[in-house]
Amino acid sequence: MKKFSCLIIAFFCTVLSVYSQRDTIKSIDDVPRFTYQIDSLASVVYNDDDQFRKLYLEVEKNYLSLKEKYVIEDATLKKSILSTLQSIDFFEQRFDEGMAKTKMIKSLQEKPAQKETSGLLSFTYLNTLANNKATATDEFSTAYQVELQKLVDPLDYAVVGDNIKSSKTSMEIFSENLIEGLIVENIDPASKGGELSGDFANALINYKFLTRYILPYKNNVVHVYKAYLDANHVEKKDIWKERNVDLSNRSNLSPVTIAIWDSGVDNALYPDNMYVNSQEKVDNVDNDGNGFIDDINGIAYDLHSNKIAGNLIDLSDEQKVDVPQTLQLYKGLKDLQTNIDSEEADRFKKVMSELKPDEVKPFIENLNFFGNYAHGTHVAGIAVHDNPAAVLQVARITFGYKLMPELPTIEKAKKNAKEVIETVNYFKSTGVRVVNMSFGGSPQGIETALEKNGVGKDSEERKEMAREIFDIGKVAFYDAIADADAILFITSSGNSDEDSEFYEAIPSSFDLPNILTVGAVDQTGEETSFSSFGENVDVHANGFDVESYVPGGERLKMSGTSMSSPNVANLAGKIWAINPDLSVEDVKNYIISYSDVSEDGRIILMNPKASINAVDKDHPPIKKQKNAKKIKS
Repeated sequence: MKKFSCLIIAFFCTVLSVYSQRDTIKSIDDVPRFTYQIDSLASVVYNDDDQFRKLYLEVEKNYLSLKEKYVIEDATLKKSILSTLQSIDFFEQRFDEGMAKTKMIKSLQEKPAQKETSGLLSFTYLNTLANNKATATDEFSTAYQVELQKLVDPLDYAVVGDNIKSSKTSMEIFSENLIEGLIVENIDPASKGGELSGDFANALINYKFLTRYILPYKNNVVHVYKAYLDANHVEKKDIWKERNVDLSNRSNLSPVTIAIWDSGVDNALYPDNMYVNSQEKVDNVDNDGNGFIDDINGIAYDLHSNKIAGNLIDLSDEQKVDVPQTLQLYKGLKDLQTNIDSEEADRFKKVMSELKPDEVKPFIENLNFFGNYAHGTHVAGIAVHDNPAAVLQVARITFGYKLMPELPTIEKAKKNAKEVIETVNYFKSTGVRVVNMSFGGSPQGIETALEKNGVGKDSEERKEMAREIFDIGKVAFYDAIADADAILFITSSGNSDEDSEFYEAIPSSFDLPNILTVGAVDQTGEETSFSSFGENVDVHANGFDVESYVPGGERLKMSGTSMSSPNVANLAGKIWAINPDLSVEDVKNYIISYSDVSEDGRIILMNPKASINAVDKDHPPIKKQKNAKKIKS
C-alpha cells in the first residue's frame, strides 16, 4: 500500500474536497462537489496566469462561503480547506492572512511530529520576507536558508527525525518536469470536456504553490535538512525485536491457515508454509470441482474479476527486464529516506533529475506495477515470520497500475462483488482462520476514475454515480465478512493520514466483531505521519521500514499500514498455533487487551510478547471495550 508512486501522487494530487449542508458534516458523502468551467486543458490553465487566477479565485469564493454556512468538525477536512486558502493568500500576496492560516493548520495537527513540522517551509518563506530586505534571487535564497535553519535546529530529533528525512527526500526528487508530467497525464484527460472538479482544481493550486514557493529553494532545504540529520542522527531503539515471539523451537503447535488476500505470493520463498490443495493438480482442469482451476496454493482473479490460475502475475519479457531495475530504484529511494549515501541513492536522484515531462507516465506506471507485483509477497513474509505453524493461502487480486484507470461501471461492480463473495466462501471452505487485507477503496476513488474517463455532466452527478457503484461492492464485502464469523479479518487503516471512517474507506471502516483495523507506528512505537486514524482503528503495529521478501528472494524494507496489518495477522496466527480452540473474539481480545495504550489514548500498541504470555499461562483475555481507549483526531 505504501509505494513511492503513491507518495508522489498523494503529494501532488491530494484529494481536497469542499463542504456541504447546514448540519454538521458527518462523512465525506455529506460534502458537496464543485465543478469549474475552464476554456482550455488543465495544463494550459495552469501555465496561463489569467486563466489560473480566474480558477483559484472561484475556488476561494466557494471555500469562503462554507465558513459561514456549514459546520465542519473533521480535522483533515479543515486542514485541506485551509491549505488551499493559504496557497491562494500567497498567490494574492496577502502574506499576513497566509501566516494566520498556516498557524491554524498547525494548531489542528494531532500527531506529535506534525505538530512540530507543520507549515515549516511556509513559515520560512514568510519569515524571510519579514526579516530581510533581500530582493535579488540569490540573496533571498541565502536568507531563506538562514531562516529555515533557525526553525529546524531547535526541533527534537527523536520526534521529528523521520519527518525531516521524508521531507528531504521529497525535495530531492520533486521537480517542475515531474509536476508538468503529472498534470498532463493525470488531470488533462479529466479536463477535455471543458470542466474541472474541485478535487483537481485543488490539485492545480497545490502544484502551483509548490513550484512557486517551495521548489525554488529546494537546494537550500536539502542543505539544512541534511545538516540537521547528520548532526542529530541517533539510531532509534527498535522495540519490536524485544516484543517478538519466535515459535520456531516450540512443539505441539497446531497448523493455522492464513490467507494473504493481496497481489499474489512468490510461493518459492515460503516452501514450508504454503497451503496445498491435495485434490488439485496443475493441468488446467478443476479436479476437485470447487469452481477453481489449478488452485494448488489458493485462487486468483484478473483485473476484470475473471477466475485465473497462478500465485503470482506472469511477467512479460519487458517486465522481466524492468522489475530488477525498478527494485534497485526502490532501494535507492529507501536509502534516500533513511539519509544513507549509496550508489542506489545517487542513481535514483540522477533518474529523477533527468526525468522529462513525457517520461513521467511510464516511470510512475512502472513503479506502480512493481509495487503491486511485490506487495503480496512482502506482506506474506511478515505474516509467517517466526511461525512454523503458519500455512499460507494465496488469494490473488489483480490491481490496476496505470494513471488512466478503467471506467467504473455497475456491471463491473457487480462482477467484483461476486469475486469478493466467492473469495470469502473459499476461505470458509478451506478452513482459513486469519485473512490479511492490506488494501482499500473509497467513493472518492471511483469519482476520480469517472472524471478521468469523462463521465458525468458535473461533479455532483459523478458523486451520485460513484455512490451507486461503490455501495454494490461495499454491501457485498461487508455481508461476506459478517457471514464468515469464524474467520478473523485483519486490515490496514490506510496511508492517507485521515479518519478512514469519515472518508468511508473500506474495509477499514467496517465495524464487525470479526475484523481488526490496524494503524502504523515506527520502530519506536510512535505513530507514523501517513497512518490513517479514527475510532475504527483497533490496534497499532510496526509499519515503518519493515523488512521482508519480494519476488525473486531479495529482501526490501517497505513502509505503510500494509506492513502493520500482517504484523497483527502474524500475532493472531501464533496465538491460534498455541491454542487452536480459541474463538475469534478470544484472539481479538488477546491482541487488543494486552496492548500498551499511550497516555493520550491515541495509540494502542500491539505487544506480542504480552499477548502470547497470557495465552501460554491460560489467562483469560480481557473483553474488549469498543473504542474505550481511542480518541478521534
